[in-house]
Amino acid sequence: MQLSFLTSITGIVVLAYILELLRRQQLREKYAAIWLSIGLVIAPLGFVPHLLDSTARHLGVASGVSLVLFAGFVLVLLVSLHLSWESSRLESETRMLAEDVALIRAHLAEQGIPLGSVPGVPGALPSSSHSTTAGSSRTSTDHAAPENNS
Repeated sequence: MQLSFLTSITGIVVLAYILELLRRQQLREKYAAIWLSIGLVIAPLGFVPHLLDSTARHLGVASGVSLVLFAGFVLVLLVSLHLSWESSRLESETRMLAEDVALIRAHLAEQGIPLGSVPGVPGALPSSSHSTTAGSSRTSTDHAAPENNS
């Protein structure tokens, strides 16, 4: 089997896999557009290998293989950079959300409202974790108001 034919078949399989991931909603559209574009470029190059060599000559590159290697390296570098940026953004967003939750819990604790009694808020912290304050041994669930026996 020739390498150009194998390249084309691989491009078609990648396109089909990307479409399947999209159908199952496991890949967001913004990423699918990039990968579909790459697949649409790779698949025809395998069926028409002289097109790659002529493109390489027009760009001043010695051979089509060198052009593909360089383009692949640049692609991997750009994908890595994008994923690093996305990871940093998500880490910052997660930190901000965790701080917001901590502030909300502190506010509820100041008001004497146990977390388990707030609609839409999952139960309080696990019973094994106790919050103590200045000599007090009360747990985070012991914030109920005292009864008035008058």
